[in-house]
Amino acid sequence: MSTENKTKFKPRQNKYSKGNNKQTFKKGSNGRNINNNSQGKPGNLKRVNGKISYKKQNRTSNKPSVKIIFLGGLNEIGKNITVIECQNDIIIVDCGMAFPDGDMLGVDLVIPDFSYIEQNFDRVKGIVLTHGHEDHIGGLPFLLSKVNIPIYGTPLTLGLVGNKLKEHSLLNHTQLNVVNAGDSIKLGCMDIKFIHVNHSIPDAVAFAIHTPAGTIMHTGDFKIDCTPITGDMIDLSSIAREGDNGVLALLAESTNAERPGYTPTEHMVSDSLDGLFKSAENYRIIIATFASNVNRVQQIINCAAKYGRKVAFSGRSMVNYMDVAGRLGYLTIPENIIIDIDMLDKYMPEQVVLVTTGSQGEPMSALSRMAYSDHRKVMVGEGDFIIISANPIPGNEKTVGNVVDELLKKNCKVIYESMYDVHVSGHACQEELKIMHRLVKPKYFFPVHGEQKHLRKHAELAEFLGMSKKNIFIGDVGSAVEISENGIKELAPVQSGKVFVDGLGVGDVGSIVLRDRKHLGQDGLIIIVASLDVYDGHVISGPDVVSRGFVYVRESEGLLDEVRKLSLDILDNCASHGIHEWGVIKNKIKDDVAKLISQRTRRSPMILPILQEV
Repeated sequence: MSTENKTKFKPRQNKYSKGNNKQTFKKGSNGRNINNNSQGKPGNLKRVNGKISYKKQNRTSNKPSVKIIFLGGLNEIGKNITVIECQNDIIIVDCGMAFPDGDMLGVDLVIPDFSYIEQNFDRVKGIVLTHGHEDHIGGLPFLLSKVNIPIYGTPLTLGLVGNKLKEHSLLNHTQLNVVNAGDSIKLGCMDIKFIHVNHSIPDAVAFAIHTPAGTIMHTGDFKIDCTPITGDMIDLSSIAREGDNGVLALLAESTNAERPGYTPTEHMVSDSLDGLFKSAENYRIIIATFASNVNRVQQIINCAAKYGRKVAFSGRSMVNYMDVAGRLGYLTIPENIIIDIDMLDKYMPEQVVLVTTGSQGEPMSALSRMAYSDHRKVMVGEGDFIIISANPIPGNEKTVGNVVDELLKKNCKVIYESMYDVHVSGHACQEELKIMHRLVKPKYFFPVHGEQKHLRKHAELAEFLGMSKKNIFIGDVGSAVEISENGIKELAPVQSGKVFVDGLGVGDVGSIVLRDRKHLGQDGLIIIVASLDVYDGHVISGPDVVSRGFVYVRESEGLLDEVRKLSLDILDNCASHGIHEWGVIKNKIKDDVAKLISQRTRRSPMILPILQEV
């Protein structure tokens, strides 16, 4: 695909194209497909005294090894990215981002450290994407701004990626290659088969990565839904065939590894939404959900059509996702049902549904701004029926609770409890994970996509199914392993970690800056400004003391006068003793003022002396 022209996306096909599979297969005596490229043979037949026997073979495999490097997605939620390396060729699976936690003050996004990829850029053959969620594609603009790598994904996934790259002015310089589920592509020495799976966003796939060392199965995010809202159920037959042909290693997601049973079908949400629409016949309905949950929005549109309501979208990401999904044919939208948010006031409340972002209580999301009366176009209050169709991501419970409280204060009717069945997960629970393990039958297992508790629970599940503990590896961000038929070898970790994005700055905010921000947020700031004689160092003016976030100045004038007098004494003393090194003078002011303030207030504000020569 030319890098000069914009990518054109074709509408989704209802049936999965078989594509041009680069591998050749022959039929074995048992009717199963056998890979011609396979180097592992069961043995040579010979006849002895009229009986057939096997000639014993050397157990040592002649196959090469394959290296797996985890740059993200382990011991954390989000930021998923895995590097697979074989015979000097590299492919990258996903390139996601994560949202900052409460300690990352002022940080907008968290992305992986791409140092290893940049150092080995000449060996990277491509990036393959499992699906279009931000934790799997959100880091792409930041990687592609450094290195230009071709990208392979399904139509909806690349449609969302294209929107993202357009915002960063990278679309015209990036090679986007559309691959349908069922197709195979060849990148260097590796053949990658795209296998359809169910998830909370259409067009999700798993990968069977055929390397000279053996097959590596990467599930991506998945669940087993026999009655999905759109498309077919997960392609278990293709997964089983890979297992029958032999899988060296399985990398499987672990998000719901703690949950027993099966993940409910999306149709359960359809029934719940239908009942809620019926009970809210005299209300304006506002539904908050993930912008990427296209299937959930389709359910909302279906209910709106059934009950004669118009649908409007609020939130930049929601509008972008729906635009791409509608354009590529992943939403079935009745004629004249979608209206602009500016048209809401032209309809009676019981005639409209507003679909919005903010299901996680994000401070700048549309629902949060409505709750705090900060939304420019929507005011909520009595007469609004608000449904939060998502479960809080671990760590977001408090922010979601705050938004719910504010909505309730405005006399809104809010549905957020799990008992109403307005949300189901897109991730596999324990029984579905067991099915995946039984079908794939891997020699080695690497739990991915989850915190330590998720990874360990998934590892225990694999052991329960009979896998040897020595064949299971629980890694961390930066872990590198080399695997072959002969075993797992842990390598030295590679450079990795978290890179913070703050505004236009990428990586310029680190642990020291965050420490200072936390310090400022907790204890405030005192600035001490003085002008010194350029010749003898004596004070010409000042010192002036400025307090921000420490104490209320009008009520603490006595304390600030003490700080001013102490600073003046230090400056005069240094001048008298011929001390002119500003570093020494500033440290003396910091130390002595900190002691004074601690004695008077038991607080530790940041102290910033500013000296200038005149």
